[in-house]
Amino acid sequence: MFKFELLKTSKDSKARLGKITTNHGEIETPIFMPVGTRATVKTMTPEELKDIGAQIILSNTYHLFLRPGTEIIEKAGGLHKFMNWDKPILTDSGGFQVFSLSDNRKITEEGVHFRSHIDGSKMFISPEKSIDIQNILGSDIIMAFDECAPYPASHEYIDHSMRRTLRWAERCKNHHKNVDNQTLFGIIQGGMYKDLREISAKEMVDMDFKGYSIGGLSVGEPIDLMTEILDYTTDFMPENKPRYLMGVGSPDYLFEAVERGVDMADCVLPTRIARNGTVLTHQGRIPIKNAIYKDDFSRLDDECDCYTCRNYSKAYIRHLFNVDEILGMRLATIHNLYFLIDMMKNIRESIKGDYFLEYKKDFYKKYGYK
Repeated sequence: MFKFELLKTSKDSKARLGKITTNHGEIETPIFMPVGTRATVKTMTPEELKDIGAQIILSNTYHLFLRPGTEIIEKAGGLHKFMNWDKPILTDSGGFQVFSLSDNRKITEEGVHFRSHIDGSKMFISPEKSIDIQNILGSDIIMAFDECAPYPASHEYIDHSMRRTLRWAERCKNHHKNVDNQTLFGIIQGGMYKDLREISAKEMVDMDFKGYSIGGLSVGEPIDLMTEILDYTTDFMPENKPRYLMGVGSPDYLFEAVERGVDMADCVLPTRIARNGTVLTHQGRIPIKNAIYKDDFSRLDDECDCYTCRNYSKAYIRHLFNVDEILGMRLATIHNLYFLIDMMKNIRESIKGDYFLEYKKDFYKKYGYK
């Protein structure tokens, strides 16, 4: 059931308009995917996600493997039924989380030995194990197991890491059992080195995955370096398959990614900063807990039509945060996710109408980006 259609490429950039078809519905691209790490997008119900226009969400293999465990999710009939979400789901391989454990893990050719961040118990995930977990979860799009290398790192380290990721990708593809219902993406690595990115991209494409992720970017490097490497990498990726940049979610990173031919992106940023009292608006970020908003009865964003902006004022939302009411986090989360999902909808319209760079320029000017 998986299919990607490239509908149009922008005249003034690499920006692409497309459509992905899965067993659980269609996805218009370019798209931002809210992150539901532990089978929930924090503070949001599935119905609320649908109301704000979410087409697909991401969940995390590592966290679901630890809790509640694959046995529970399998008994529930898969992740879709477990979390009451009937639209597409993408699961990452767990690689980023495992490698972020740093001192609590050991990388071998076979896989990664690590200690659980919950109770310190010894665990092991191999490429085959990651695929087994994702096959049980039943997500529509699954990721090959990869090493997300740190930044900065030497050329020698990244070369070794990238080549192991290629070997792991081949093992993942050979082990993937549910090919009729789940689509496996390969992950391109190579750090900040163009020669390694080219090797990784070409060899990953030779394995003929149905889609490709770009990993190892937005890991602490300057945005100019990120966009340079991204722009270089997408030149080696096939036009007829979706391109997914992992872990980007601020407006500028999303615009820059789309401009360089990316179709899909995800990040915890909009939900995380919402829970800390920061909201995204067309005029830039607002720290809503600040005293300046205590008697400001205007909406968060005059250009936004989300549930929060239609019904509540800055003063009220500030009050909720200052008295530790959960509703404040929920309203800020609804707004931030709606803001990015609506922004991506407008980006798609701008690609369709051949004014993407003009829309980007206008957005940046209002938001305060240079």
